[in-house]
Amino acid sequence: MDSEQVSPSEPEPRHRLRMLLRNPVSLAGIALTLVSLANIFLFVVIDLIATKPGPYIGILAYMVSPAFLVLGLLLILIGILIERRKKVTRTEFYPVIDLNDRAQRSAVISFVTFLVVFVIVSSAGSYKAYEFTESVTFCGQLCHTVMSPEYTAYSLSPHARVACVDCHVGTGATWFVKSKLSGTRQVFAAAFNTFPRPIPTPVHNLRPAQDTCEQCHWPKKFYGGQMKVFTHFSNDEKNTMRQVRLLIKTGGGDPATGAPEGIHWHMNIGNKIDYVTADEQRQVIPYVHVQDLQGRVTEYYAKDSTLTKDQLAKAPRHHMDCVDCHNRPTHIYVAPDQAVDQALSARRLDTSLPFLKQQAVTVLTANYATTDAALQGIAKGVDDFYESKYPGVAKTKQLEIRTAVAELQQIFQHTQFPEMKVNWLTHPNNLGHYYFNGCFRCHDGQHVSSDGRVISKDCNQCHTLMTESQGASAVPTAGPPMFQHPVDIGDLTQVNCADCHTGGVGP
Repeated sequence: MDSEQVSPSEPEPRHRLRMLLRNPVSLAGIALTLVSLANIFLFVVIDLIATKPGPYIGILAYMVSPAFLVLGLLLILIGILIERRKKVTRTEFYPVIDLNDRAQRSAVISFVTFLVVFVIVSSAGSYKAYEFTESVTFCGQLCHTVMSPEYTAYSLSPHARVACVDCHVGTGATWFVKSKLSGTRQVFAAAFNTFPRPIPTPVHNLRPAQDTCEQCHWPKKFYGGQMKVFTHFSNDEKNTMRQVRLLIKTGGGDPATGAPEGIHWHMNIGNKIDYVTADEQRQVIPYVHVQDLQGRVTEYYAKDSTLTKDQLAKAPRHHMDCVDCHNRPTHIYVAPDQAVDQALSARRLDTSLPFLKQQAVTVLTANYATTDAALQGIAKGVDDFYESKYPGVAKTKQLEIRTAVAELQQIFQHTQFPEMKVNWLTHPNNLGHYYFNGCFRCHDGQHVSSDGRVISKDCNQCHTLMTESQGASAVPTAGPPMFQHPVDIGDLTQVNCADCHTGGVGP
C-alpha cells in the first residue's frame, strides 16, 4: 500500500480542518478577518491616492483595522483548539506533523508561507502605524475638540512646517518612551472626557531647549540686532496709525569667532541663570541665581517677595533656557488688540470705517459661551454699531462692513476657543513685555543682591528706539529719540506696559 495513502476510516486533512472550523468562534473570526482585510485595503488605497486624507484614515488603516485582523485570527485559532479538544482524547490533543505525508507537507508549507507574508505585512503596517502616531495629523487633528486650539495656533505659527514631535519629543529612545507613556494617559483622558479645559502648557516636563530648539536655533550664531516695526492703531474715529521702530539687540556670538553681545549672550551664553518661581505659570520670580563665566555668583531677591530665604533655598530651581522667554514659539494666541492692528495694517480691515479699531476689539473681547454664539455676536455687534451711530456709513459702505465682520469672525476662530476655555489670556506670553510682564518678571528694578546690585529695568539694555511716528508725521524729540507714550502717564520707569495693556478693550 502507498505510504502516503490516507486511511479510509479517517477524514482527509483538508476535511479535518473544515470540521475544526465549523464552530461559532472560528466562523466569527473568519468573518472578522475578511472584513478587516477589506477595510485595510480600502483605507490604504484612500491614504495613497487622496491629496489630503482625513485625520481618521491613518488610524483606521494602520491601527484599528489591523487590530481587528489580529483579533479575527486569534478567534479562528481559539475556535480550532476548542473544536479539537472536543474530538480527540487528552493524549491525542497535540497534532503529529509528518512531512513525509504529502497533505501535511502542503499544509505546513502553506502555513509557513502565510506566516512569512503576514509578518512582513505586519512589520510594514507597524512602521506605518508608528509613522502615523508621529505625524501632525495624529497630534493635532485626531481629537478635534481637545487639540483644536493648539493645532489652529500651530498652523498659523512660524513653526507650522515643524512636526509636533520635533519639539515635544525630539530624538532618542528615552524621550520617545516617555512621550508614548504620556500619550497613553492622554488617550484615556480624551476617551473618557476627563481632560482639563484648557489643556495646560507642559512647562514642567518639556525637554531642555538645548535638545530641541537649539538643533535649529544656535544662540552662539545669532549676531547683531534686528529692526522691528510695531504698528498700532488708535481707538479714535480715524483709526490713527502709530508706528514705533526699535532696534532689538538680539546679540549672541562666540568669543572664539565673533564679538559676544546682546540679549542672547547675556541671558543664555555669558551667564548661567537659575531661578525660583512662586506660581505654576512661572510669572512670579522671587529669586534669581546668576553665575558668570568666571564662576562668580550673584543672588537677587525680590523686594516684595513673601517667601523667606530659607523657603527660597529649599524651593526647586529652574535653569533658564530659550522657552523661559520664548514660551509661546508655536501655540500663539494673538490678543484681539494685536490681531486687529495686524488686519488693519494688512488692509484686511478698512480704516475708513469710523471707530473700527475700537468696535472690533470690543466685539472680539465680549464674553461668548460657544464659537457659534461668538460669530453671531460679532456680526450683530458691528452691524448694530454702524446702523445706530453712523447710518450713512451703514448704507454706503455695506461691502466694507461685511468684509470687516468676516475678518473679525475669522480672527476669533483663530485665537479664541470657548469650548476649551482658551483665549489670549490663558497662556501668558513672555516674549517682550507688552501684554504680560515677560521681561519685567526679573528686569523690574526690584530684584536686589546683598551688595546692592539691581537687575536693571533700563529699556536700552535690550532695544534702542529709532523713530516714532503718528499718522503721517514723526513724533518730535529733543536730542536722541526717547519713547513718548501717546498719553502722559508720568514716569514710565514706575509702571509696566501690562498694567494697562491687556490685549482687550483699552483702559
